[in-house]
Amino acid sequence: MSSPGQRPPGFGFYRPGQPSAGPAGGAAAVEGEPANQEQQVLPEGAELDLDADGVSAQVEQSLASVETDLVGLAGVKRRVREIAALLLVDRARLQFGLETSRPTLHMSFTGGPGTGKTTVALRMAEILHALGCIRTPRVHTVTRDDLVGQYIGHTAPKTKEAIARAAGGVLFIDEAYYLHRADNERDYGQEVIEILLAEMENERASLVVIFAGYPDRMRTFFSANPGLSSRVPHHIGFEDYSHEELVQIAEKMVARENFRFDAAARRAFAEYLTHRMAQPRFSNGRSVRNAIERTRLRQARRLVELHRPLTRDDLITLTADDVYGSSVFDAATEDRTVGDRTAEDREPAPQVR
Repeated sequence: MSSPGQRPPGFGFYRPGQPSAGPAGGAAAVEGEPANQEQQVLPEGAELDLDADGVSAQVEQSLASVETDLVGLAGVKRRVREIAALLLVDRARLQFGLETSRPTLHMSFTGGPGTGKTTVALRMAEILHALGCIRTPRVHTVTRDDLVGQYIGHTAPKTKEAIARAAGGVLFIDEAYYLHRADNERDYGQEVIEILLAEMENERASLVVIFAGYPDRMRTFFSANPGLSSRVPHHIGFEDYSHEELVQIAEKMVARENFRFDAAARRAFAEYLTHRMAQPRFSNGRSVRNAIERTRLRQARRLVELHRPLTRDDLITLTADDVYGSSVFDAATEDRTVGDRTAEDREPAPQVR
């Protein structure tokens, strides 16, 4: 790790088999790879076609994956493209010998459950790796339990171990607001934040940290930690999905598993979502996935009870009966409290850490 106060004078890019900028901006050897050589600087009158660059093609592939894999989220997709464009231009500037300070890439993803935060983190890691900003597209996901110790002297080793596992890639801290407990000044979560502050600054050339959580709690979290907030320039909000978008998500999930809704089942599932969205603890795409899994359970039971040879069409088709079997359609169930609903349609309660 670099020493405190040490700054890379230029934008350090890592490319497999290519030169990699070290902590002082010079060449740094990568284990198992040949020694680096000085990169040739393009002359002032040269032209650089970004579209013809193989790296641009890799980045575009990841961006296209974000577009096709995720329904909606127009603001998120636009911000991801802007970050990618900035890094592509900085990479082009470097090839002309224009000194470019490395932009701070730490981020905050705020949104409700099941809005695609983890998926976007994975795609962002791919983009940052393709552009040479990190050595690996790996995302190491942690929560408070992975960082905070249970006794004095336990937190620092746990936190540093998590950072070491994420080194060269992305550290994704889910439900990050649990690190701060305003009602307990002696809580070990504050020690985690202090370690993160130092590592995010000293190792910003080799580590990207993404904080994730619900919008209101994340605002409180950053307000209570101004030093942390100043090190996170990219705040990206993930909105809840509309009913129409959730239907599209369901169609994608079903098709990905080689199933399909028949026409009646498609209408039934749209009706299911109308009821389910009005109930407590609805979790966007996560609730859709859970509902589809339970629909498949009912389909499997129905097929077994047919006691006849099955066709391929039988095996891939989800029917209206498979959907309407959900207790969400029971008027009595809709009037009960969350605790009274059947286990089939109950979403897990948030954990208190």
